[in-house]
Amino acid sequence: MSQPHIVLASSSPYRAQLLERLGIPFVTQSPNIDESPQQQELPERLALRLASNKARAIAASFPKSLIIGSDQVASLDGGTIGKPGGYDQAFKQLSSARGQWLTFHTGLSVYNAATNQEYRTVERYRVKFRSLSDQQIDGYLRHDQPYDCAGSFKCEKLGIALFEQMDGRDPNSLIGLPLIALVELLAQAGLDVLLHARPA
Repeated sequence: MSQPHIVLASSSPYRAQLLERLGIPFVTQSPNIDESPQQQELPERLALRLASNKARAIAASFPKSLIIGSDQVASLDGGTIGKPGGYDQAFKQLSSARGQWLTFHTGLSVYNAATNQEYRTVERYRVKFRSLSDQQIDGYLRHDQPYDCAGSFKCEKLGIALFEQMDGRDPNSLIGLPLIALVELLAQAGLDVLLHARPA
C-alpha cells in the first residue's frame, strides 16, 4: 500500500513534535480559521467543530491527502478557558484553578480530502491543580511563559509541577494532539502507522 500524504492543519510546534513520534512523513499548513465560540456552545462541541474546520479549511490545497485537524478547549465548572495571551490573564486562570479539576477537551479530525470522508472524536483529560500560592504561580509563569497554551501551562515542561493528579488515557492530550486516538482514526482512514513508520 502506498503512503498517503499526511498534512497537519496546524502551525503549533507542539503538535508537530508529537506527530513526529509516529514516524510518518507529514507536512504542516496553518488553517487560519475563525476560532470564536458560538453562543452557548459546549466545550467539547467547540473543540470538535474547530478541529473539523481546521482540517477542511486546507483541503483545497491538498486534494489527495489525509488532513489532521486538532483543537483543544479547557473547561472549569462548565466555563470555557482559552489561551491567556499574556501574564495577567494567565495568572488569573491559574489562580482560579487552585485545588480544582480542569477538563481538557481535545477535538481530533482526520479528513480524507480525496473521498470527503471524515473520522473524528473528542478526547477528554482531567488534571487537578495543587493549592498554589501567588508566588508559585508567578514563578511558574515567568519560567514557562505559557501564554499561547489553553489553561496557562505547558505540561511537557515545568507545568507538570502544577498538578496534584492526572486522569485520562493519553497525557499527550494536554499538549494538543492525543496520539492514541489519532492512531485509531488514521487506522479507520486506512493508514496503519505501525506499517508505515519510517526507521529511526
